[in-house]
Amino acid sequence: MKRVLSGIQPSGQLTMGNYIGAIQNFVKLQHEHECFFMVVDLHAITVPQDPEALREQTESVAALYIAAGIDPVKAAIFLQSQVPQHAELGWLLTTLTYMGELERMTQFKDKSEGKESVGAGLFVYPSLMAADILLYNADLVPVGDDQKQHLELTRDIANRFNHRFGDYFTVPANYTPEVGARIMSLDDASKKMSKSNPNAGSYIALLDDPAVIRKKISRAKTDSEAVVKYDPANKPEVSNLLSIYSHAAGMSIAEIEAKYEGQMYGPFKKDLAEQVAALIEPLQARYHEVRRTGEHHDALRRGAERACEVAQKTLDEVKRRMGFVLPR
Repeated sequence: MKRVLSGIQPSGQLTMGNYIGAIQNFVKLQHEHECFFMVVDLHAITVPQDPEALREQTESVAALYIAAGIDPVKAAIFLQSQVPQHAELGWLLTTLTYMGELERMTQFKDKSEGKESVGAGLFVYPSLMAADILLYNADLVPVGDDQKQHLELTRDIANRFNHRFGDYFTVPANYTPEVGARIMSLDDASKKMSKSNPNAGSYIALLDDPAVIRKKISRAKTDSEAVVKYDPANKPEVSNLLSIYSHAAGMSIAEIEAKYEGQMYGPFKKDLAEQVAALIEPLQARYHEVRRTGEHHDALRRGAERACEVAQKTLDEVKRRMGFVLPR
């Protein structure tokens, strides 16, 4: 059994992209491996956050984890900020990270572009992400394409530590499912569906009302060809909608293409909206039950306890190898 570590930022409403690309895989992985799933609230504050909104979104993500099927008995669900070893190891690993490596991070370039002042946290947060992973000596790390560069940096830092202080850290591998790892924006299929997109019509939020979902899908960008066909190179928006349909309905792309052969986009979009609504409604019902009962608080407490136990052992060994005096 391998160890898996991943997390999602509470910086906006979770989307279908988060669900299909990440959370559904979390649910699967919990039955196969030892899993630690975080709400990465320390990463969220690398850009300004409204405190009340951050608190609400943090609880929302935790509740959605459970509503989507992550079992707190099988997998540790916890808040990054409630496991203080993350911040401490993050600092230790920052001292092993080179400025040139951080300057090459495309996420930093994208988020800092055009800004007069940029917080140091945004610059060094890949070192904290490395700490998140290495604290648990994770074997597999489910990350999206936009985070692969950070995972490569984590691998470099692990190797650097092992070279200087003796083999200790597991060098993690990326886990990317063959299908559904990347759901794109409804208004521009060259960009991934993102909860941080200022255009709310570009994404389907997991807590969107079914009427809102139908409206967003009806307005989703297609093309002038009016042929329901999977062709990412020439029909990126239609191909993206087909991918969403496939995951929502449990049908193959070929089956969907055959179903709408000779039809315009209207019937396809109408049925897609119903499939997405049918997928999300049970999740929303479970989510509201979790929030009402507060069961996510107990899950987070127990998850943090499990995480702290593993993380402290790692931190103690790292500090011992680096030359720190440990308490006796």
